[in-house]
Amino acid sequence: MFKPQRRSEPALREGFPPQATGEPEGRTQKMRKRGGGLLIEVGVVVTIALLLIIIMPLLLSEFRLNLLGRFLSLAIAALGIDLIWGYTGLLSLGHGIFFGLGGYAIAMYLKLQVPTGELPDFMGLYGVTELPAFWQPFYSFPLTIALVVLIPGLLAGLLGYLVFRNRLKGVYFSILTQAGTIVFFNFFNGQQKLFNGTNGLIDFTTLFGATVSDAKTQFVFYTLTVVFLAITYGICRWLTTGRFGRLLIAIRDDESRVRFSGYDPTDFKVVVFAVSGAIAGIAGAFYTIQSGSVSPRAMDIAFSIEMVIWVAVGGRATLIGAIVGTLLVNYARTFLSEQFAEIWLFFQGALFLIVVTVLPDGIVGWLRSQNISLFHRRQEIATYPTLEEDPEVQHERENIGN
Repeated sequence: MFKPQRRSEPALREGFPPQATGEPEGRTQKMRKRGGGLLIEVGVVVTIALLLIIIMPLLLSEFRLNLLGRFLSLAIAALGIDLIWGYTGLLSLGHGIFFGLGGYAIAMYLKLQVPTGELPDFMGLYGVTELPAFWQPFYSFPLTIALVVLIPGLLAGLLGYLVFRNRLKGVYFSILTQAGTIVFFNFFNGQQKLFNGTNGLIDFTTLFGATVSDAKTQFVFYTLTVVFLAITYGICRWLTTGRFGRLLIAIRDDESRVRFSGYDPTDFKVVVFAVSGAIAGIAGAFYTIQSGSVSPRAMDIAFSIEMVIWVAVGGRATLIGAIVGTLLVNYARTFLSEQFAEIWLFFQGALFLIVVTVLPDGIVGWLRSQNISLFHRRQEIATYPTLEEDPEVQHERENIGN
């Protein structure tokens, strides 16, 4: 799928500056440094995960720990946003669709934890006498887990293919994804018999015989959220490094040049968008089991825009910034809403304005500009948005005729 269409690998290397190909002199030494930095990064991630699992439950109350678990599940979705926006340049304003679908998938399984022959409680209120056929697969837990990933991922891949094959990008792509949230929000909001309409799916009782709302059960959900956040971070880091990661950045900076070099950007964008959608579905599932409900509000336009704001505050194309931004914004919102119930929205708006005007690269982006990094300092990948900025072109122009 990802093989060049016309030009060979050497031709691709000639098409990009030496800095963009990742093959400078001293490659062996560079790989050793990268390997050492990778070990440091893995160690830091594992350490933070252990601190979250072991130390935080001792410091936080049951309510605050559950709140942290929800925010960490939102951070998983933010990683998916950073993958497509920060690294590939695709600004999606409709990721709430995939988040909500993942939440509804796990909620449907939980609502079916009733005695044999009975229906979910809300269906009886609307006169439903037989379980709809598309609910049947959610009796199986393994199949439900697969659908949590597959439904959002396949939908994102299909949507991406239809959009990207027509070379729609930029603001047009953003508008299409935002329009998608309106369609899905209105559909789920109007299906009282199938999804309980505006109220959504609530009141989950048991899972494998354990009470869902029990503190011990919620701690298991919290632990799984931390583990999956670390795994998702590792997957995103893997995707954004090496040749695949360099191609994503090249697509972001100059898609036409990538296409001229013999690669079809459509395949890469479809894959990345599908992966991002699947990540959002997983995040929605974890958020639902910890919050105890899922409703069409997850597919509202405002929520999808909030996801983008989290990444912008933390810093695009950093991954760790997506996590930091999500925790910072959501904790700030919680604190301000508790202390200043009537005017907290003004504080939240001021925070966003400050970040956009003073820290356009986000918090982590600003720290990196000051040579401050949580992990090892990774060498930036140089790509040139236009031929006018290509140093090789400038060199040829300066020496032409000499």
